[in-house]
Amino acid sequence: MSDNTHEKYAYYTKIAWAIYSAITLIIIAILVLFVAQDNEERFFYSIMPAAAAYVLRPMNKPFSKLIYKFTGLSYPEDK
Repeated sequence: MSDNTHEKYAYYTKIAWAIYSAITLIIIAILVLFVAQDNEERFFYSIMPAAAAYVLRPMNKPFSKLIYKFTGLSYPEDK
């Protein structure tokens, strides 16, 4: 694969991580602003979704499938 393909794949991977992070932040905001009833729950809802998102983060294979689905660019294989 050419360097251009590697650069495009790296760019799309960064975008995928940015979307994943944005979704996590939106969930945190919804929980803190609308679900939590006191300061203790606000604190819990502000840290636990971020911790869960870190623990349950997708690896390269799910991101590769989604990047291929939306852009048609497959994971660059090293030779």
